[in-house]
Amino acid sequence: MITPRTKPSSFFPEEAADDLFVVQQRKAKLEGYVQTLAAMDELIDFAAMASAVDKACPRADRSKGGRPPYPTEALVRMVFLQGLYNLSDEQCEHQVLDRMSFQRFCRLDGALNIPDARTLWNFRQRLAEGGLGGRAIFEALSQQLQRHGFIPRGGQIVDASIVQAPITQANAREREALNKGEAPEGWSKKRLAHTDRDARWTQKHGKAYYGYKLHGNVDARYKLIRQMKITAANADDGQQLPDVLQVANTRKRLLADRGYDSAANRQTLQQHGLADGIARRAKPGQTAKVRLKQRNKTINRTRARVEHVFAALSQQGGKCVRAMTLARNALAITLQCAAYNARRLVWLVKSAGASAQPA
Repeated sequence: MITPRTKPSSFFPEEAADDLFVVQQRKAKLEGYVQTLAAMDELIDFAAMASAVDKACPRADRSKGGRPPYPTEALVRMVFLQGLYNLSDEQCEHQVLDRMSFQRFCRLDGALNIPDARTLWNFRQRLAEGGLGGRAIFEALSQQLQRHGFIPRGGQIVDASIVQAPITQANAREREALNKGEAPEGWSKKRLAHTDRDARWTQKHGKAYYGYKLHGNVDARYKLIRQMKITAANADDGQQLPDVLQVANTRKRLLADRGYDSAANRQTLQQHGLADGIARRAKPGQTAKVRLKQRNKTINRTRARVEHVFAALSQQGGKCVRAMTLARNALAITLQCAAYNARRLVWLVKSAGASAQPA
């Protein structure tokens, strides 16, 4: 027979139960876990982000009445948390209801009503229309990074990374049809409705992937994402180079892997006055590759820093998406990149402060 436990205090040592400062101790320990979030709140002007969002995608007309809308800043903070912790709308609603730190961050502590999942969905839909809302948040944050003194330095590194979408089971012929934007033969309307028609199949290192691709430009000094473009996964990396260039970097050099090796891209770099740091492919029939390998090795020593950024996005949950269209998934990826930059800003400021301390 199992005896029910009637004294919850028996789970803890007697001295902890009698400690008058146990609440303060727990609060101090919890604050250690939310230091990054608190630092973001201090360093980032979310009101400026909200203003940029309202300018890029204005609210719907409320002249005919209706319930007063939630402040844009509170909603921006909530979708920022979604990008930071890879939360769905339902998960975000639950976490804000459950966690005091999230309520304080969103300026909702003590609020009678908290935005629910449907409100978040509608707000994200507003941000996704035309791709303006997510871009407004990312660019507003980028301006703040520069005001903190973290301007693009050390040259720019361009690379691409696959972001997977929920897999659609399909054979080779069906994949080919989906990549052409066509409905595979024999597929029902229901199956098509549950398939992301904007995502595409691609192969990398002999393995098939389904989803999208993030094309990013990272500065070599601070490893901050400066430019980005989101495409279907089968888009050619090299053709996206002109769309992710940033000529404002203090060092006029661009580094990229062999996927960007083309005469058109070299000409683009020349037009923008950028030194060519694109790794080279071996020419057909080329046997002497010593100088080629040495050049690529030298480039890759610095170019590999972009892989650290993609790894951080993966740990943050940014290498997969859950929506069903390019517009909504582009918004999710953009928010993930903005959240990465914010997290990186906190680390850079902390590191700068630590290095300034006397030995």
